[in-house]
Amino acid sequence: MRQLIRPSHSPVDQADQADPADAADAADAGLDSLAALAEVYAYPDSVWAGRPWLRANMVGSLDGAARLAGLSEGLSSEADKRIFGVLRALCDVVIVGAETVRAEGYRPARARADFAAARAAAGQAPAPVIAVVSRSLALDLSAPLFTEPLVRTVVIAPVDAPAEARAAVAEVADLITVGHGAVDLVAARAALTARGWTRQLTEGGPRLLGQLAAAGLLDELCLSLAPLLTAGEAPRIMHGAEMADAQQMRLVSLIEQKGFLFTRYCRTPE
Repeated sequence: MRQLIRPSHSPVDQADQADPADAADAADAGLDSLAALAEVYAYPDSVWAGRPWLRANMVGSLDGAARLAGLSEGLSSEADKRIFGVLRALCDVVIVGAETVRAEGYRPARARADFAAARAAAGQAPAPVIAVVSRSLALDLSAPLFTEPLVRTVVIAPVDAPAEARAAVAEVADLITVGHGAVDLVAARAALTARGWTRQLTEGGPRLLGQLAAAGLLDELCLSLAPLLTAGEAPRIMHGAEMADAQQMRLVSLIEQKGFLFTRYCRTPE
């Protein structure tokens, strides 16, 4: 893995990209260790003060597809999976849509020995919480995500979701109810933050990610760009929701391996 652009010390406070000399030094250093990747993707210091930071991790093709043959797996690579694991190891909570949970066969997040000491020092649980956003609560509650989690799964649903379904979910997961008719994502994020989960990560899917961006909640996008052309009917990485205005982002990190580009974009300070 070669780092072509190295992040500044704080993705929030520093707007300048690394100069070419720094980029060359970073490329020479390599990113062979998990510790080096963790430093590249470190959350901003503001999370320690209780300010949430929501990062998205997505993979896409060169022509914008978020899926290949119906799943993101076909767009991934060994390096993409490595970064995926690091991003999970750094966060407190993974926010994911119910459709993605069903399609991708989501399982509980696992504890990673390489990050155990750092998570304990930061006051984090051994593994991140999986928080599923669902309007209808049409979930398989017998799946490992609910029967075998290291840390109890959270489900976020509207207040007026079917009462019987809410009761069933509450038996196997922590239930958060916010919004009527649909999940109020602003309130949902506040509820997660209130639990001390300021290091937030979403893995989509495209519909949820579009809604989070439209609500102005997305601070960072980590996009893995696969060297593939796919065409077809696959959605973009953000799909459905309309944004009032385009959101300006700035590139703070760029890594390359075997034609894959691993980008990190942060919200431009207002």
